[in-house]
Amino acid sequence: MTTITAAITAVGAYVPEFVLSNQVLETMVDTNDEWITTRTGIKERRLLKEKGKGTSYMAIKAAQDLIAKANINPAEIDLVIMATTTPDMPVASTGVYVASQIGAVNAFAYDLQAACSSFLYGMSNAAAYVQSGRYKKVLLIGADKMSSIIDYTDRATCIIFGDGAGAVLFEPNNEGLGLQDEFLRSDGIGREYLKIDAGGSILPPSIETIENRQHFVFQDGKTVFKYAVSGMADVSEKIMERNNLTKDDVNWLIAHQANKRIIDATANRMGLDEDKVLVNIQKYGNTTSATLPLLLSDFEDKLKKGDNLIFAAFGGGFTWGSIYLKWAYNKQ
Repeated sequence: MTTITAAITAVGAYVPEFVLSNQVLETMVDTNDEWITTRTGIKERRLLKEKGKGTSYMAIKAAQDLIAKANINPAEIDLVIMATTTPDMPVASTGVYVASQIGAVNAFAYDLQAACSSFLYGMSNAAAYVQSGRYKKVLLIGADKMSSIIDYTDRATCIIFGDGAGAVLFEPNNEGLGLQDEFLRSDGIGREYLKIDAGGSILPPSIETIENRQHFVFQDGKTVFKYAVSGMADVSEKIMERNNLTKDDVNWLIAHQANKRIIDATANRMGLDEDKVLVNIQKYGNTTSATLPLLLSDFEDKLKKGDNLIFAAFGGGFTWGSIYLKWAYNKQ
């Protein structure tokens, strides 16, 4: 009996039109283009500015892009996994709304939240559903409207994050392509270093929490950077070791786009040349759950059937991990 693997068979993406450049940020907070570029690699980021539009708007756009390019019937989608840390609203699942809006009338849906590792964890979930044999088409969307939780007077965070969405379709594969292995980790020590204090069950919204600006992202940059560098590099090296992959075997590193120095450190630990590392952080900044699928969308032309891809991410909580996947198609 042939083993079923779960392969990515289509990708889609969406980024807002509004561009927030480093030059504009220079007029908003005490920073400059050289400082931002040197420390993060970011030149600009996209923001969803239209009133009344949230994460679901971008997720729907990315899903529709995938559906149109792959020419699939959304009614055939079995499951929609919505990877996001900025849902439209509490309680009501954003993924459920997105599924309905794209015509995935036969799918069930839910949200998955693991900060910047949400999409990576979602890949594990999507693959497991497909490999079970019960589901044929699983749509995984990574989308975040980070501008909705960023304080644009805080130069430590406002320079980093942007808005965007990406989507991938997982389907069964009988050629041994798709997800090969995963190494996912978490550690609650990170709870205090990257967070939003208010709005949850511990500290519900109040006039005081609003006045204290406790509904915005707080990040202890130095601590998060230290853990991210070691975490992403460790798991990427681990996934190579246990699959007997050398640097020559790896075609592409698909790393979470949080900081160019973290990406470089991960690539260096893996022994990869710069031309094997996909990077678009300069255009979008850190879009949290959307960084990995946006990479796949931007560089889809470069990816060839049978290529070995190593995915790596690190997020608040802390959450992190690496996935080894064999690419399953050549772009038509």
